[in-house]
Amino acid sequence: MDTVYFDNSATTKTDEEVVKAMLPYLSESYGNPSSIYKIGRDNKKAIEDARQIVAQTLNCDSKEIYFTAGGSESDNTAIRGIAYGYKSKGNHIITSKIEHPAVLETCKQLEKEGFEVTYLNVNENGIVDLEELKKSIKPTTTLITIMFANNEIGTIEPIKEIGEIAKVNNVLFHTDAVQAVGSVRIDVKKLNIDSLSMSAHKFYGPKGVGALYVRQRVKFEKFVNGGHQERNKRAGTENVPGIVGLGKALEIAYRDLDEHNKKIKELRDYFVESIKEKIPYIKINGDMEKRLPGNSNISFRFIEGEGLLLNLDLKGICASSGSACTSGSLDPSHVLLAIGLPHEIAHGSLRISIGKYNTKEEVDYLIENLVEIVSRLREMSPLWEEFLEKEEKK
Repeated sequence: MDTVYFDNSATTKTDEEVVKAMLPYLSESYGNPSSIYKIGRDNKKAIEDARQIVAQTLNCDSKEIYFTAGGSESDNTAIRGIAYGYKSKGNHIITSKIEHPAVLETCKQLEKEGFEVTYLNVNENGIVDLEELKKSIKPTTTLITIMFANNEIGTIEPIKEIGEIAKVNNVLFHTDAVQAVGSVRIDVKKLNIDSLSMSAHKFYGPKGVGALYVRQRVKFEKFVNGGHQERNKRAGTENVPGIVGLGKALEIAYRDLDEHNKKIKELRDYFVESIKEKIPYIKINGDMEKRLPGNSNISFRFIEGEGLLLNLDLKGICASSGSACTSGSLDPSHVLLAIGLPHEIAHGSLRISIGKYNTKEEVDYLIENLVEIVSRLREMSPLWEEFLEKEEKK
């Protein structure tokens, strides 16, 4: 096999139906959506049609949907926009220790600007402590921002309960749902979500385009000054092909959700059970029940994750040691440290994220090579030799 792709949490292949839907807006219908002539109006309608698809998917009003350049922009906009929109009420924000850097770095920047941030602990499976959340709320708390599902270990948070806690305490609730949208059905009304972020390239859409839901009557400051696009909240000529692609990808994702989730989960479970049977001294990270269907995160003792990835790459296998946004860092994953893994085990982690285009043959190829690579890397490891010597003396 030339290339076998198992990094769908980082990005996905753009669906051919999505590409087909986008093409006319790259060549034929190229007008500026702000123009009054026909090809401009056609583009404006295409944007509004996509906005309606997003709104229907989340069970909200289309006026509550804003298009952005992706998940990171949506997170930044929601958190900063709401924080400053409600600064007269208070300056306290609550988040968790396992959030995506788009959330954590935004919160750190707000701390430098005079805001107070509480970072909640999680349990060994990465689930937020609801009692700690309740105790952390103050009269000055204006925003809770907790991700829907973790990008590294796949754990799905108790979003409904968090939404209820926020509502009872008159605090706004934002969720980074970048990993969840396209894999989980989300009703923002039933879940008491006030703001939600998504990104098209996580559900077989194009890169560089996302969406932000903000409940009506929630105040948030504009994030780009200039023209009056996106109801005067984000200036700049809209990315029409990207927005059309996002709408089409979302439509397809929920049209085929149950069928694809069943297939993906079966492949994921087959992979995990095979690895547990064939490779000793491993740890499955995250909650196996409250989890995204395609995600598996495994720590292999006595080896480095970087060596594992490089050897997999030589076999044409694409995987990850964590979030693609932090893959340039030599530090162990902040998520794995937060769930209690020691540094030496966290360093040997591998994230395999299966998508709708993966096959059982590809999973078998992955298993076969992973077994061989882990065995070979361990034989080269002084830690492995030391461990075996201790075992022999027992």
